[in-house]
Amino acid sequence: MLQSMTGYANGSGQCGSRQINLELRAVNHRYLDIQFKIPEELRTLESKMREMISAQIMRGKLECRIQIQRLPGQNNNELPIDENLVDQLVSFNQQMCMKHHDLGKLTVADILHFPGVLMAQNEDKDELIAEVLSLLKQVLTEFIAARQREGEKLQQHLLARLEDMNVIVADVQQIFPQLLQNHIAKAENRLREAVEQVDAEKLKQEFVLFMQKVDVDEELNRLQTHIIEVRRLVNEHQGTVGKRLDFLMQELNREANTLGSKAFAMECTQASVKLKVLIEQMREQVQNIE
Repeated sequence: MLQSMTGYANGSGQCGSRQINLELRAVNHRYLDIQFKIPEELRTLESKMREMISAQIMRGKLECRIQIQRLPGQNNNELPIDENLVDQLVSFNQQMCMKHHDLGKLTVADILHFPGVLMAQNEDKDELIAEVLSLLKQVLTEFIAARQREGEKLQQHLLARLEDMNVIVADVQQIFPQLLQNHIAKAENRLREAVEQVDAEKLKQEFVLFMQKVDVDEELNRLQTHIIEVRRLVNEHQGTVGKRLDFLMQELNREANTLGSKAFAMECTQASVKLKVLIEQMREQVQNIE
């Protein structure tokens, strides 16, 4: 199943008197780029969280944001305070104020908001870590599901345009022999009108050279081959296919350009333009596929 590189999911959990809010969001990127915006007390978890994410996400620029908030109704007077840390903060503040007279003294609010000063009752760091990892696992599952839903939309988009391309190629293959025959007949008539006598062998050689220059059978066959391969990847392949699909878009565009450069009839030119429009539409969507 195709998976988009863009996605968003969030969730919340509780540990003691604190609420944990976790968000995952991602956009397309050439490789996997994970960025964390988390409280300092969770920095030791960054390696573990990176491992959990990279085990299921292969590409994309992903941001993991975690916020920890104290639940409403908590009475700060009933919460234990790290007295040693408070003493260190006050002492440091006094030293700085003596050196820099324009500095103000720390307020009670400043001290209470400093990380580690105010702790919830019965709140254990191991419990907080366990809750954060559990929440990440839950949100990651929802995040992948969101990317897969977006991938299904991309799949339908690509399949619809592949079908349109297949119709265009089939139509050109069907009418090409008649277009070529008409063009040869017109060229022969103009040539016979221009000269009284035409060397049949010379004329035959010129037509052979002409046929080699305008023959697009190889380009049409390659277009069909690439269309089949893109459809196979979109329908059947598991895992990351974005880079392979991007390469196939380049190959499809190359053949469509060649078809246009060899065109000797308006129908071929129009087919080339239509193919390139469809390929560009697909290429824009392929950029979002993991």
